[in-house]
Amino acid sequence: MDIIKKGERLQREYTRIMNLLAKPEVIRDATRLKDYSRSLRQIEPKVKKFKEYRETISEIHKLQELLKKEEDSEMILLAQEELESLESKKKLIEQQLEDFLKPHAKEEEGNVIMEIRAGTGGEEASLFARDLFRMYSKFAEKRGWKIDLMHSNFSERGGFKEVVYAVEGDGVWKDLRYESGVHRVQRVPQTESGGRIHTSTATVAVLPEVGEVEIKINPQDLKIETYRASGPGGQHVNVTDSAVRIIHIPSEIKVQCQDERSQHQNKARALRILKAKLLHHYKMEKEREILQTRRSQIKTGERSEKIRTYNFPQGRITDHRINFTLYKLKEVLEGELDLILEPLKAEGVSKRNGS
Repeated sequence: MDIIKKGERLQREYTRIMNLLAKPEVIRDATRLKDYSRSLRQIEPKVKKFKEYRETISEIHKLQELLKKEEDSEMILLAQEELESLESKKKLIEQQLEDFLKPHAKEEEGNVIMEIRAGTGGEEASLFARDLFRMYSKFAEKRGWKIDLMHSNFSERGGFKEVVYAVEGDGVWKDLRYESGVHRVQRVPQTESGGRIHTSTATVAVLPEVGEVEIKINPQDLKIETYRASGPGGQHVNVTDSAVRIIHIPSEIKVQCQDERSQHQNKARALRILKAKLLHHYKMEKEREILQTRRSQIKTGERSEKIRTYNFPQGRITDHRINFTLYKLKEVLEGELDLILEPLKAEGVSKRNGS
C-alpha cells in the first residue's frame, strides 16, 4: 500500500477516534476514554505529517503547471529552483512517513506495569528493591511519565518485599523493557557493624499493559479473595477486608492489591495487573517458551542470573548483557538511567533481557 492510501486510512482512523471520544457512553467509561485518548495522541503527529505531505505535493503540481505556461526565463528559473526545493522536502517527508507508518507492536506504544521483588539477601535485598523503585521513579519524573502505585508489601526496615506499579507516558515500553531481570547489589549494609560487603539481589519484571479490548477475562475463571491490608512491620492500616487477591484459574496467575482503602479500587487495580500478566503469559505460550509467568523475565533471583551489578564501594555499575561498565553509580540511582540505556540500545534489542 502506498503512502497516500496509508495516509488516507490514517485520517479515517483519526476521524473515527475523534467521533468516539465525543460519545457520552465513552466519556462515562474511564477505561475506554483513556484508551482512545492515548490512541489519538499516538496518531495525531502522523496525521499532521501526512497533511504536510499532501500540501507539498499540491505545491509541486501547481509549479509544474506554471512551468508549462510560463514564458519568462527568469520566472522559469525561480520556479525550477523552488520545485527542486519542494522535491527535496517531499523526499524527506516520505522517509519520515515511512517510519511513522511502519507497523509497531502494541506494547511499543503503551504503558507498562513493573514489579520489583526482593531476591536473595534478606532485609538488605528489600532495601535494594526500594532503591530500584526510587531510581525508576526519578527516571520517570525526568521523562514526564506518571507513576501509579498499585500494590506494595513492606519489610521490617521499610524496604520493599514487593512493589507493583504502572508507568504511564509516551515511549515507556521502549526504554523500560531493558530492565527485566535480576539486579545485583554489592555494598556494606546498614546493619553490618564489621564493614563487610554483602551481595544481594532484587528482581524486576516489566509487562506491557493492554487496553480493555485486547484481553477478555471470563469472570468464571477468577477466584477472588479479600483480606486485611497491612503496612510496614505488619501493622494493620485498615480494619476492613479491603485488600484483594485474584487467582486466574486456567493460568494459575495470582495478583493482589492492598494500597487503596476501598475494596472496589483494589479489585480494579488487581484486574489491571492481571491483564498485563495474561498478555505476557499468552505471548510466551505462542513463542513456545512457557515459563512461570512471574519467573519468565526475572527467573529465580539467584545471583548467577544477574543482568546488572551495582557496586557501591567502587561507584560502579555494570550491565552484563553487553559487558558495559560505568563509574557513575550515584547519577544512575538519581534517575540518569539513560547512561545505561543508550549503550543497550546501541548494541541492539537482540541482547535485551539477557537473550
